[in-house]
Amino acid sequence: MSSDQIAIVMVLVATMVMFLWGRWRHDMVAMGALLACVFVGLVPSGQAFAGFGHPAVITVACVLVLGYGLQISGAVDVLAKYFLPASAGPTVSILALISLAALLSGFLNNVGALALLMPVAIQMATRYELPAGRILMPLAFGSILGGMTTLIGTPPNLIVAGFRHTADTEAFSMFDFTPVGATVALTGILFIGLIGWRIVPVRKQAVSGGFDSGAYISEVRIVEGSKAVNKSLYEVDQLLDEVDAQIIGMVRRDVRISAPNPRRILRDGDILVIEVDPESLPSALLSLGLKLEEELPANPDEDSAEDQVEATPAVSESEEEVDTDKELATETARIDEVVVQELVVMPGAALVNRSATDTELRTRYGINLLAISRQGRSSIKRLRSTHIKAGDVLLMQGMPESLSGFAAQFGCLPLAERDIRVPVKGHALTATLVMIIAIVAVVSGLLSAAVAFAAGALIFAALGIVPVRSVYTSIDWPVVVLLAAMLPVADAMATTGAADMIARFLLDHVAQGHAIAGLVLVLVVTMFLSDMMNNAATAAVMCPVGISTASQLGVSADAFLMAIAVGASCAFLTPIGHQNNTLILGPGGFRFGDYWRLGLLLEVIVVAVSVPMLLWVWPL
Repeated sequence: MSSDQIAIVMVLVATMVMFLWGRWRHDMVAMGALLACVFVGLVPSGQAFAGFGHPAVITVACVLVLGYGLQISGAVDVLAKYFLPASAGPTVSILALISLAALLSGFLNNVGALALLMPVAIQMATRYELPAGRILMPLAFGSILGGMTTLIGTPPNLIVAGFRHTADTEAFSMFDFTPVGATVALTGILFIGLIGWRIVPVRKQAVSGGFDSGAYISEVRIVEGSKAVNKSLYEVDQLLDEVDAQIIGMVRRDVRISAPNPRRILRDGDILVIEVDPESLPSALLSLGLKLEEELPANPDEDSAEDQVEATPAVSESEEEVDTDKELATETARIDEVVVQELVVMPGAALVNRSATDTELRTRYGINLLAISRQGRSSIKRLRSTHIKAGDVLLMQGMPESLSGFAAQFGCLPLAERDIRVPVKGHALTATLVMIIAIVAVVSGLLSAAVAFAAGALIFAALGIVPVRSVYTSIDWPVVVLLAAMLPVADAMATTGAADMIARFLLDHVAQGHAIAGLVLVLVVTMFLSDMMNNAATAAVMCPVGISTASQLGVSADAFLMAIAVGASCAFLTPIGHQNNTLILGPGGFRFGDYWRLGLLLEVIVVAVSVPMLLWVWPL
């Protein structure tokens, strides 16, 4: 072994140990590995940060923005509404849920797909009187399986495609991963949905560390074009029940009716008082085309400048009471700077026993009170005139600095950000069309993946589908830094000959020169490493080994690269192998050793199905 080979092996071993230890974040460890390679001369200092311009890194960042836009636009909510069965047994419902998760994960970040569907899974568990973990683990595994089906489904696929391009051939295209990935995903989903969910360990759900705000009491207005117009109160209540909301009152011509007749026909302009869980609020509005009452201008009938210019929902109720500076700030505020946040009213706060009208929320602070959550209350007066009590959770909308100042002045404690967003009409369709066009541009070869998805992300921001302030916050920067830092390290493995040395050792002592045995070995080793450390890092480390192994065997590297893509996406044995496994650890009440019971069987199935498919689709 040369000194450079010894150095890169030492860096890699130390990096893997640090990944497994988990003391520092993956991006910090990856950056440390990159700098170590620079310091010992394995990576030229001028090329140290070339990974940040790599197409795979750009694509990952842009796909995260696009996925976020599809989430907040309501496109995924619409898909879930029509995809999931309204009434079926647990097996059919779980199959439908994890199939939807896999479908979404093919085109969104699989962590985002899981986050979107977790509330649905918990509701499903309650409906069927099942432990939450028995649906959450299948959901997490299904979303992981779905990621391996397309180029943009998961970062390891992008890394593998990039390494194929560096091997003097074209990079893998959008759906090159689909034949093997979809077959493996479909087999895994059928196993999980029919059998696997039954063997998930039953654990008591862990107590959430967050603040449970319960159900909101909110006011929604029936506007022109709403599906609720000319329907009976009973019909609308039935539709709202599908999204876990219920009508507890209504307002017509400023008269509040606490127990309206179910046969009453609803009209344009009526206000419904609904009780709804926080996560279900956007779906409740989207399902019937309703608008939050406090988001509307103070005088909807007046054709004022505030009505015509969508500057900010915080429109003044009385222009005479607003000073010139405040009015100018309100009118020029951009809609993408407005946030929705929950505030809990502390005991003894100045806000106690005062209403939104008393405090002049709109005129003095430019803040809207969208909803109130009050534990144990099923009835409430008009929202703006309701006297606030200690312990109430207020859903408020306004500029971040306005909300912070208000909270400090009136004794409210901001809760952990919920990111509750009300979809804008038409954004779901627009976002879907932009995503489809970007995918078609990639598949047709018109544009590279990085350029097509960067253009899509720019369009999302320009059209307001993703607020400009959220473009950068929607990107998982630790993943981006991890990829950018590990790519030069992986290149150093190839240039020093360390990858060839490792491949030769595996072939001589384990595979003994057999190509199929070498393929299985690369797949199993990748799966093992992915269970222990970040899957993107695993793909970056294993790709040079796979290419060298294929070269020494005198066969095509495509099957080996695809095996690495499959193996890096199959982390089912531990909660640390994939972010999705970690996300369900607390809500499912799981322990570290609970994952292998279902995960080990699933990984055996993956190997049994993927190896024949790899040999058939990508012959050696």
